[in-house]
Amino acid sequence: MFISTVIIAAGTLIVATSKTFEMFIVGRVISGAGASGIFIVASIIVIQMTSPERRGLFIGLVNTGMTAGVSLGAVIAGALESKIGWKPLFGVQSPLCLLAGLGLLLAIPVNYTSQDNKYTQYTFRQKLARIDYSGALLLILTIVLFLFGLSGPKILMQPLVLSAFSLPLFVMNEIYVAKDPVIPVTVMKSRGTLLTCLATVGAMMARWAILFYTPVFALAVREWAPAAAGSILIPTNAGFATGGILAGVFHIKREGSFYVHSVISMALWPITMVALALISTPTSDMALYMLLVFLNGLITGAALNYTLVHLLHLTLPELHPIIISLLATFRGFAGSFGSAIGGGLFGRILHRSLVDGFADAGLSHRGDLVRKLLGSPALVGKLEGTEKDIAVSAYQDAIQALFFAATGLAVAVTLVQACTGWKKPLPKTELDPEETIAGEEGIFGGT
Repeated sequence: MFISTVIIAAGTLIVATSKTFEMFIVGRVISGAGASGIFIVASIIVIQMTSPERRGLFIGLVNTGMTAGVSLGAVIAGALESKIGWKPLFGVQSPLCLLAGLGLLLAIPVNYTSQDNKYTQYTFRQKLARIDYSGALLLILTIVLFLFGLSGPKILMQPLVLSAFSLPLFVMNEIYVAKDPVIPVTVMKSRGTLLTCLATVGAMMARWAILFYTPVFALAVREWAPAAAGSILIPTNAGFATGGILAGVFHIKREGSFYVHSVISMALWPITMVALALISTPTSDMALYMLLVFLNGLITGAALNYTLVHLLHLTLPELHPIIISLLATFRGFAGSFGSAIGGGLFGRILHRSLVDGFADAGLSHRGDLVRKLLGSPALVGKLEGTEKDIAVSAYQDAIQALFFAATGLAVAVTLVQACTGWKKPLPKTELDPEETIAGEEGIFGGT
């Protein structure tokens, strides 16, 4: 984890000193690579160092720390960016990351070692040689092509077709080439593992719609200041933290199945999303809006806690480190998928609403204004008269359409989670090798 924080610090420093867009992207890639290791390793440590009675609590605390950072970061950045600029905001993160990494290094017990770690026998060079470089590159290529095709103002078929070709290449690489695959395909033969991962990435994609676009609603439709618009994340992230902790403190105090609780919590979640879609208007009660975003976060936090411990029930203990890292990997996909696909949908609807609105009002020569509004929701507050009314209405249409789409996705992933099953896997000695890897019933016909 300390190394991950050092990588984040290096990435943010590169961003802060970048003078070109290319260097900015390089810095973001480096900082993202470091950040990807934090949550995964933290979750594994929590699972291995806590008893079943306290496991849910500490999983909730890990989620609390992460979501508190998201909430506070948005508010602080919104308040300071206009005063000191974005470069100092990135630059100050570098020493903070190093301090946090040092704290983690001192907090982890000296005698702690990962349980059942088969890599202790390898040298550092051998460990580097076992990394699945080809799989990582193919996975990145597949995701980038897929998101590039869906994230723009128009859906591009060529990148989507290319991603459809690169995906099977990635799968074959993981099965036949990689020594330590990025995504262990054999583990994904477990129905519970595969469906939980898919449900998680879908749920968090819908969740990111809330995180990204409730501030946009406050900024463009309700004309809040940037710092105040960022503060709308506080109740939803406070709810996320509270839900995870409450589930851990009062309920997740044992090993075993949490099938019913995971399905019910995920089924309640779309209700809050459709309610948010309906009241995302210029005249809605913001106290009610804040309550709904809090409840949305509360249910999400509890649901993720329940689905994680239920997945641990569905898999063999010796596979738990792999399962946790796999689940965290899919959860990490959600940020990119949610922002790119959701942002593409939002942008397309917003563009159409702006163009149609200006045309209907006889203001057809507003191409420059449309382009500016697509990139700056804060510009809405500076408009006047008909132009402002059209812009507010267009943003309202786009936000409501996005939230309704996220609701549909949330309903779908609830059904996926319901298909994970509830049977505990047989002990390892009672399984043949293929079943041992899967950890439970196979995907097809219980084989």
